[in-house]
Amino acid sequence: MYRFVLTRQWVCLTLVALAFIPATIKLGFWQFHRHEHRVAQNELIEANLRDEPAPVTEVTSPGHRVPRADFWRAVTATGTYDTAHEVVVRMRTDGDDKVGFHVLTPLVLADGRAVLVNRGWVPGGDDPRAFPPVPAAPAGEVTLTGRLKADETSGSSGIKDRKGLPDRQVMLINSAGQAEYLGRPVLGGYMELTGPAPADGSPRMIGDPDHDSIGPHMAYAVQWWLFTAAVPVGWVILVRREKRDLDEQAARSAEREPATA
Repeated sequence: MYRFVLTRQWVCLTLVALAFIPATIKLGFWQFHRHEHRVAQNELIEANLRDEPAPVTEVTSPGHRVPRADFWRAVTATGTYDTAHEVVVRMRTDGDDKVGFHVLTPLVLADGRAVLVNRGWVPGGDDPRAFPPVPAAPAGEVTLTGRLKADETSGSSGIKDRKGLPDRQVMLINSAGQAEYLGRPVLGGYMELTGPAPADGSPRMIGDPDHDSIGPHMAYAVQWWLFTAAVPVGWVILVRREKRDLDEQAARSAEREPATA
């Protein structure tokens, strides 16, 4: 009764269905693991933002690679801004997806070392190759609070580190690269400024990272697994419909045979 499933058309359809099942299972687990990663990241962000700020020199040092456990950790630093070596980071967006620059200013500590401080976002001017208008950093000794971030790389950020950029413009925030530019030791990673806020609101400080949303990954995982279950069900439905159509066709042929005899 079901010999038709051995035809070339049905064999190809069955092979495609068999290949689709493990693919959808794997895609479902991929989305599930992304969900787990997002949940763990949210918990890490919340815990690190909630902790009391620690002196940045106790958390990182020159050449130190900031581990994931310290991402967004609240830190403090006291020193003097080195505005002569201030640079801007190209192609950065604000909360409204406007493209501009991040302002990166070294803070020189009492021991002569420096920590990079991302003071926030400023819009670009008419000429993207020109240094944008940047409000001056506070003069004299200042005490800052911020979020510790890891050095950016092309691999981690997806941003290509282009060469031949205009003077005092960079693509990535990287302490090793800035140490060469400054000619002094620079603590690994950088601070994302959270206080004190600029008096005139510029540069616009970067807001807290989102740690409330878990994203759609769990829903996508369930969808893929529903597709997995739907494949054999759909195959059975198609087989039964094909058998019904063949039975009806055979019945009509049997009815016509006596009439033509």
